Amino acid sequence: MTEVGAGVRRRYGDAAVAAGVTAALLVTAASGDRPGPALTVAGYGLLTVGGLALAARRRAPRVVLAVTGACAVGYQAAGFDVPVVAFLFAVYAAVRAGHRGVTAAASVLMLAALPVAALLSGPSDAGEAFARARGALEIAWLVAAAAAGEALRQAERRADEAERTREEVARRRADEERLRIARELHDSLTHQISVIKVQSEVAVHVARRRGEEVPAALLAIQEAGREASRELRATLEALRDDDTAPPRGLDDVPELVERARVWGLEATLSVAGRPADVPAAVDRTVYRIVQESLTNVARHAGAGSASVRIDCRPETLTVSVEDDGRATPSLPPVPGLGLLGMRERVTALGGLLTAGPRAGGGFAVRAELPVERAL
Repeated sequence: MTEVGAGVRRRYGDAAVAAGVTAALLVTAASGDRPGPALTVAGYGLLTVGGLALAARRRAPRVVLAVTGACAVGYQAAGFDVPVVAFLFAVYAAVRAGHRGVTAAASVLMLAALPVAALLSGPSDAGEAFARARGALEIAWLVAAAAAGEALRQAERRADEAERTREEVARRRADEERLRIARELHDSLTHQISVIKVQSEVAVHVARRRGEEVPAALLAIQEAGREASRELRATLEALRDDDTAPPRGLDDVPELVERARVWGLEATLSVAGRPADVPAAVDRTVYRIVQESLTNVARHAGAGSASVRIDCRPETLTVSVEDDGRATPSLPPVPGLGLLGMRERVTALGGLLTAGPRAGGGFAVRAELPVERAL
């Protein structure tokens, strides 16, 4: 919402600047000498177009540079001795956007074209024409506009670089903390859980060999030990996932679906669109969502089938996993750590995760992930 609000404010600000520059140009033109009626109408039209074009200077700086330059030459040729203020704003915007070469070429063309336009407007003396052109566009103004645009561009680049550095430092610290937690969990819990698991299995095995009835509590301890061992192993794998291993992503989702079929699920996969240029973080998150969802289906849902659908669009990537298990709107399952982890991954990327029972029975997980494009 903040980014949207900032974009709206920028658009209104650009429109206000364009309107202000247009009004200043028209007032300046009205206060000076005017040519014949036909040229007057054409000149006012060029002044208006050149000023209002500034509203698009962020979205199309090179186009605005060309339009304001052409309009400036046009109204100078029509006899309007008005400074080329709109062109200077366009120079600033183009340099700020990084188009320094194009801006330099356009400025040289303007410095050459304005004297010619002044000659065409009527003055018979070449010196007077050059003086008029110099008054409309001083080289110092050009340099100042370009310097201001370059200074702001460099400042924005340094701010972006500082932001990336902060993110990298934070990510590195988070990785270090994650690995420390993994070591602590391994050292403190793995051995004890392994002992419980082995001892309970030995006790169950001995009781069955003797023909004795195995107590239900012992069977529960055996199953709890197995489940705890699996969950701890999965947790340690997730904590140690520091991207040093080959990254898993969209290309590996078919393997997950095939593995689900081995578990006995009738799993299907459908992909709409072309998953090209997907950021690495989004790529890994899609894999983790499908992995965790299919694992939950196999372990807890009591489902016979599951479907995975990936929809790739220019700005968003949507992944959904649905099953026909026991979950119903009246009796939803209790969300666990797997669902919490998925939600944290999606939220960190600025996406949206929805998960819950379907109206016709079964459970559905759906994540919408933004796909940022480099401009």
